[in-house]
Amino acid sequence: MFASIRSAVVVGVDGSQVSVEVHVGAGLPGMTIVGLPDASCREARDRVRAAFIASKLTWPPQKVTVNLAPSSSRKVGTGLDLPIAVGILVASGVVDASQVNRMGFVGELGLDGSVRAVPAIVPLVDAIRVAGGDEVVVPVACAGDAELLEEVKVRAISTLSELVAALSNEEPWPDHDYRRVEAAPLDTADLADLRGQPIMRRALEISAAGGHHLLMIGVPGAGKTMLAERLPGVLPDLSSSEAMEVSRIHSAAGRVLTGGLVRRPPFQAPHHSATLVSVIGGGSDAMRPGLVSLAHGGVLFLDELSEFSPSVLDALRQPIEEGAVRVSRARFSAMLPARFLLVAAMNPCPCGEGGRPGACSCSDAALLRYRRRLSGPLLDRFDLRVAVERPDAQELLTGAPGEPSAVVAERVARVRAKSLERGGVLNSRMSRVALDEYAPLSNDAQRLLGRAMEMGRLTARGLDRIRRVALTMADLEGVDPPLEPMQVAAALSLRADISLHPGVAA
Repeated sequence: MFASIRSAVVVGVDGSQVSVEVHVGAGLPGMTIVGLPDASCREARDRVRAAFIASKLTWPPQKVTVNLAPSSSRKVGTGLDLPIAVGILVASGVVDASQVNRMGFVGELGLDGSVRAVPAIVPLVDAIRVAGGDEVVVPVACAGDAELLEEVKVRAISTLSELVAALSNEEPWPDHDYRRVEAAPLDTADLADLRGQPIMRRALEISAAGGHHLLMIGVPGAGKTMLAERLPGVLPDLSSSEAMEVSRIHSAAGRVLTGGLVRRPPFQAPHHSATLVSVIGGGSDAMRPGLVSLAHGGVLFLDELSEFSPSVLDALRQPIEEGAVRVSRARFSAMLPARFLLVAAMNPCPCGEGGRPGACSCSDAALLRYRRRLSGPLLDRFDLRVAVERPDAQELLTGAPGEPSAVVAERVARVRAKSLERGGVLNSRMSRVALDEYAPLSNDAQRLLGRAMEMGRLTARGLDRIRRVALTMADLEGVDPPLEPMQVAAALSLRADISLHPGVAA
C-alpha cells in the first residue's frame, strides 16, 4: 500500500533529488499531494487520473496520498507526473516494487496517456544517478539528451500503457528511434572579412588569449559588432568537463541539445531592452538561468552598452568578478554559473559622432546623461578599453584581407594552454600572489605603473588588470617575464581614459 519512487526537480541549473512517496489506503476516494508542490505539481492529480483512464488502468477506489520528499523544499514542474503514476501503480499492486527498485522516472503525462517531454532533462537525470538510480525512464523526446550521461541506462517510452506493459514483463522495453538530429553548421564568419582596424584586431586577440573583458567605443560603422561576432571563432573548443557543464546549463534553460554536448564556446547577444531577470536569471521561483549563464564558457556581447538599463549593467559586476550569480529567495537559493568573456560596444555620444566639430548634435546635458548610465565600477572591470575610428575608405576598397580566424586561433590556443599550465587559470583570473610569482615587474615597469596610479589613471583593481594584460601580451610575443615598460605601456594604451565628449572624462 506504500511506494517510494525516485525522481528529481531542477533548482537553478542543478537537479535536486525528490522521493515521490505514495500511500493508497482506507478513506474517502480522492488524491492529495503534499510536500510544497507548486500549481503545476498540484495539477498532476487531474493529469494522472485522466492518463489512467485513457490507458485503461484501474484507478484505486481509495484515498491516495502523495508526498514529495523532502517536504522542506518547493517542487516546481510537471516532470513528477510519471513518478506519481508509477507510485500509484506500485502501491496498488499493479506493478511489483522490485521492478522499480533501482529506477528513476521523469516525464509529464498527457490526458490521453502519452508521456511528454520536460525541460532540464540532463540535470534531472544526473540527480537521479547521484541518488542511486541505475536506470532512468524518460519521454522519447528527451532520450537523446538523457543519454549524454553515459553512467545511466536510459529507457525511452511514449505512453503510460507502454511503461506498464514493460514493468509488468508483459512486453519488452520498447525500442524507439530517437536518433539525434545533426547540429546545424556553425557560422563561418571569419576575421579575414574585417579589413584594416589593426588596433581592434590586436585587442580582440589579447581578449581571447587571456580572457580579458573588452569595451569598444567608437562611431557607428567602425566594425565593432562585426569584430565581436567573430570572437567565438578564435576561441578553442570547450574541454570535456566544460562541455558537460555548459550542456547542463543549456538543458536547465529548456534548450534541446540537438547536436549533443555543447562543444563550442556559446555566444549570447541580448538586445538592450532585455530585463534584469532575463539577463541575470532567477525570477520569482529562482529556477531559470539567465543569458549570463547561457554565455558560461563563451562570450556575452552587449551591443549599444549605454542603452541597457543601469540596473542590468550594475548587476553584471558580481558575475564578472566571481563567475557566478547567487539568487536567493525566501525558501531556497541557487548558484548559477556565469563565467563569460564580456565584450561590449557603444557609441561615444547619443548621436554617435563623438563631439566632432560640425558633426555632433548632442547638448552638454544630453552627453552628461548619456555618460552617467555607465558606472565607474563597471567601466573599471573592462581590462581593455579601445577607442575605435572608422576605417579608411582606401583600406575598405583595395586593402588586403585581414588575417584569418584560424591563424589567430592557433596563437590564442597556445597562450591559453601556457597560462593554464602555469597557474591553472587564464591570465585574466590570476591572483595577485600568482602575478607576483609568474609576472614580476622590472624596476622601470614598476615606476611606470606608479606614475599612472599617482595621476589617477588606475585603481588598485585596474593595476592588477594592467599586469594581467601585459602578461598576455608577453605570452603572445613569446617573451618571458619580468614584464618590461614596453609591455606595460602597451597594456596602458589599450586601457585608455576614453572621453565620450571633450570635457567629459570616461
